Amino acid sequence: MVPTDLRYTKDHEWVRIDGSRATIGITQYAAEQLGDIVFVELPDPGKALAQGAVFGVVESVKAVSDLFAPLSGAVVAANPDLAGEPELVNAAPYAAGWMLEVELGDPTELEGLLDPAAYDALIAEG
Repeated sequence: MVPTDLRYTKDHEWVRIDGSRATIGITQYAAEQLGDIVFVELPDPGKALAQGAVFGVVESVKAVSDLFAPLSGAVVAANPDLAGEPELVNAAPYAAGWMLEVELGDPTELEGLLDPAAYDALIAEG
């Protein structure tokens, strides 16, 4: 079962809302599918994100994958630990492996994200 306090995308990103800010990362399912993550490229604070647009790249021993913004907004912080320890995404995708903190541009976009039950159903389909 995936964490129940988050929202999800069909591209396997997760979102944790705290007031007007969202913390974003990739799900445990995504991290497992990618295998050992060796590099993460994230945008600098201040960059504007558009929902659905590519915001970064994660590279694993298996593949290079784009990261897609689940919500529009301005990047407040990128996880500085991932530059030296990209494996945190594998070890703790919902905690130390977070990727971005974003100031929400349009809170109504949350309505389009998957709830935990819908995300569980998505990954069950394989």
